[in-house]
Amino acid sequence: MLRVFWFAVSSFAKDTNVLKNKITAGVVQFDIKKGQIENNLDAVFEALDTLAMHQVSLAVLPEMFSCSFDNENLKQHCLETDKTVERLCCFSQKHKMAIAGSLPFKKGNRIFNTSVFIDTDGSLKSKYGKIHLFRLTREDKFYKAGDQVRVVDSSLGRIGFMICYDLRFPELARSLFLQGAQIIVVSAQWPESRQMHWEILTRARAVENQLFMVCSNRTGKEGDLEFSGGSIVLDPFGTVLVKAGEKENTAFAELDFEKINQARAQIPCMSDRRQEIYGK
Repeated sequence: MLRVFWFAVSSFAKDTNVLKNKITAGVVQFDIKKGQIENNLDAVFEALDTLAMHQVSLAVLPEMFSCSFDNENLKQHCLETDKTVERLCCFSQKHKMAIAGSLPFKKGNRIFNTSVFIDTDGSLKSKYGKIHLFRLTREDKFYKAGDQVRVVDSSLGRIGFMICYDLRFPELARSLFLQGAQIIVVSAQWPESRQMHWEILTRARAVENQLFMVCSNRTGKEGDLEFSGGSIVLDPFGTVLVKAGEKENTAFAELDFEKINQARAQIPCMSDRRQEIYGK
């Protein structure tokens, strides 16, 4: 059974440029079984049921949550992706829950590691193809890199997307910030050996861009790689609102958009940028 954690955030300053509302955002982490789509989806929907019981409005799933990096069988797995998305859309519509997570999508004869975003009405609002492929695990040999930054206007606010290795590229997060993102969601398979980097980078992206980070990481072991979860939700000051620990579980936190107002009023990074010096 997946465990649940909760943390609340209080309201602060007002700013007419930012939505004056609160949402509850959750993360899901589990041991993704390589190539075992039905087993993985059973774990996903069990976790989503748990979050739905607590009226979570936004749920973020790990990277490649349906089949993991079963790269030799990707074409077969892609045949199941549309069905998986359809099931998620039905769940989303029923429970009024937005869902994000990454899956393999085939376009032409190329496959993309793609983060989907389903809004609270069950509609598929956005697809983001992972821009930075991790060559150390030969991701670039099996997937085509995406070439577009994605920010979507949703029923919950303006949301940007990153996938795992993307976290190491602050230019991408800054681009999302400049396009008005209030939340960045991250789906990942980040190994235990670099867990410290995960915590540093997620916190840095929150602080430097003064927005919420909702980041899901997997658990378990695949080949020689161990994964220790640590899925995390951060506020615009880099404060940890909730962290999911090392085992399979869910975690959720209340996001108060007034925190964005407060962070950007106290330290006006947007207006103090010197674009004329260091460019776009």
